[in-house]
Amino acid sequence: MLINCVAYQEGKKLCSIPVEEISDYVKKPDCFVWVALKDAEPTELEQMQQEFGLHELAVEDAHTGYQRPKIEEYGDSLFAVMHTVEFVDGELSVGEVDVFVGENYVLSARNRTQQGFLGVRARCEREPHLLIQGSAFVFYALMDAVVDRYFPVVVAFETELEIIEDQIFTKGSQRANIERLYELKRKVTTLKHAVAPLLEAVGKLDGGRVPPIVADTKDYFRDVHDHLYRINTSIDSIRDTIGTAIQVNLSMVSIDESEVNKRLAAWAAIFAVATAFVGIWGMNFEHMPELKWKYGYPVSLGIVSVICVYLYYRFKKSGWL
Repeated sequence: MLINCVAYQEGKKLCSIPVEEISDYVKKPDCFVWVALKDAEPTELEQMQQEFGLHELAVEDAHTGYQRPKIEEYGDSLFAVMHTVEFVDGELSVGEVDVFVGENYVLSARNRTQQGFLGVRARCEREPHLLIQGSAFVFYALMDAVVDRYFPVVVAFETELEIIEDQIFTKGSQRANIERLYELKRKVTTLKHAVAPLLEAVGKLDGGRVPPIVADTKDYFRDVHDHLYRINTSIDSIRDTIGTAIQVNLSMVSIDESEVNKRLAAWAAIFAVATAFVGIWGMNFEHMPELKWKYGYPVSLGIVSVICVYLYYRFKKSGWL
């Protein structure tokens, strides 16, 4: 679905144009066309390929979708894949933004995401002194918007992790904590898969051999690279903390099991003593001492009781009961 198709010249908006006139405006000096698509149909991509002269492999990747974040160079044009990560009804949703960048055009196609870029377009139009740099600046603005939207997700992960950490030592919550930690780890890994490849790709736009189309804006991409580096560092820190929290929870489970085993062992010892005495006095040998003594029964019960009470006292004092 076509969202916008606008022509710009010398940093200022000329007008919205029909798709059929794109190729005419692209040929004009100091003019570039910025097109935005949402959940583009194959026919729309084919039409854009004809108007802009897009590379067939890039169009194929955009049509297929579910690509790994990357930035590829095709002659004098670039093709970038970025993942959007957002919360939808409390669940983490991953979308994709494909951006085609040429000297006189920018084509963005977003899929499986509700996050639009109307704010990015408005921001660029408010800054004609920057927009005059052309398609490269628009490419930076789109990428910067995608990356900046990662920060609230990281903050949400950190907040959730802090809540779980506060409950780690709550008795009886270990199993629930481990389930929540593994679920959080899965979400963090999803964000990691969006950030890490993009971090590597953006590094090629501000250092070493920089593609000519972004040579004049590499300082802006360095800023994006710094943001991605900070996010990636935060993700690694969260993952390490999750691993530590899981180990602490497992240790708490082991401690609880040890406490239960100690209690069982203490009671077993108490009953074992009583069983031993009762077993000996219950053999009923003919010449067994105290067998015909009238106080033998109460005395034996008293001895067993005293020993059991003493053992209970010692185990209680040592913390086993």
